[in-house]
Amino acid sequence: MGYVELKYKPKQDDVVCLFYVEPAGISLKKAAEHVAAESSIGTWTDVKTLSESIKKRLKARVFSIDVRKKIIKIAYPIELFELGNVPQLLSSIAGNIFGMKAVKNLRLLDVRLPQEYIKHFSGPQFGVHGIRRLLNISKRPLLGTIIKPKLGLNEKHHAKTAYHAWIGGCDIVKDDENLTNMRFNKFADRVIETLSMRDKAQDETGEIKVYMPNVTAETIQMLERVEFVKQQGGKYVMVDIITVGFSALQTLRKATGNYKLVLHAHRAMHAAMTRNKKHGVSMLTIAKLCRLIGVDQLHIGTIIGKMEGSNEVLAIHNELQEAIIKQVVVKEKNYTYSLLEQKWLLKPVFSVCSGGLCPLHVPKLMQLFGNNIIIQMGGGIHGHPKGTIAGAKAARQAIDAVMQGTKIKQYARTHKELGLALKKWQTKVRLK
Repeated sequence: MGYVELKYKPKQDDVVCLFYVEPAGISLKKAAEHVAAESSIGTWTDVKTLSESIKKRLKARVFSIDVRKKIIKIAYPIELFELGNVPQLLSSIAGNIFGMKAVKNLRLLDVRLPQEYIKHFSGPQFGVHGIRRLLNISKRPLLGTIIKPKLGLNEKHHAKTAYHAWIGGCDIVKDDENLTNMRFNKFADRVIETLSMRDKAQDETGEIKVYMPNVTAETIQMLERVEFVKQQGGKYVMVDIITVGFSALQTLRKATGNYKLVLHAHRAMHAAMTRNKKHGVSMLTIAKLCRLIGVDQLHIGTIIGKMEGSNEVLAIHNELQEAIIKQVVVKEKNYTYSLLEQKWLLKPVFSVCSGGLCPLHVPKLMQLFGNNIIIQMGGGIHGHPKGTIAGAKAARQAIDAVMQGTKIKQYARTHKELGLALKKWQTKVRLK
């Protein structure tokens, strides 16, 4: 087939992909040939319409094969891709190849995008530093909550719960990923009520507070919701990036840019593609595409908490924050691999840690990820024995303790809300 060229050195403007490949009854080299062909210009048989000049100019090239780890690297000429079009990119490097009989398992681990491709995207509008300026918080992690229960509250009850979270110490309140425009909780009414409570909380606390309404919907309706949020004085919107799709996400990014709104990305459904470590697409790859398109905040996982996670979460955090990542190693259950070096020249994205968190997790989170994170607690705030206000106070106290270099158990002796949180959850949380 001629798609393996181990002496090939990728060009500066090549797109480079890192794959884990388990062949199905053939050699790894043969399977790699199939992946490279199907994701570029080839098909299952020779065709008369494919000239040698086209093949030489446009074929993908497998330039590295690690037989022991079953990891290959493929370089794609940039001409294969429509610039500024993420759906088309994925149709190539993460398309038909996953359904081929030639592979038993196939996983897109990482992608390196050249500057020639990146420059056709805006990247984040605000990013880490813009959000910190917006909220006037320079150093500590931001504290957020998700209104619980996930579904069921009416608009006024939702807004009141948000108010309690804000006056307790939360900076951010967001809708759950399931909550859009329901019979019992209408989108427009919820936005009006909750932003009114935001203003009240700001007046009472002297702190800047933000609300992230979930605009996830069919694209035209989603854009109408974004405009409505802006008209009501909102500063943020959130979206479920996987379920709306990358096409809609690119459209939404343009709209939030026009309206100067912060874009928060929830990754609901990602695990359908990312969880199987032998097959699918890594969350790292999805995170890179989100930074490219230009979300300002992105859920990355926690390593600890209720959601499945691995050390890849740390790699994602680094990739979202840093300009250049070199020789970062990800250790998975089945294999270990080094990340592809990526030069961004785009603003960094705020990493969001969320999923089964409570105040006890704060020291470990900050140890793992540093201060440039948004810590979101749902049940870990609303499940506090004294309710939402006390739960938010406890979470904020945990952050304050770490920022001051004090053990949270010691801090809890003089901060009753944190003390009650520790008492409730100390035998229930997972810190590893």
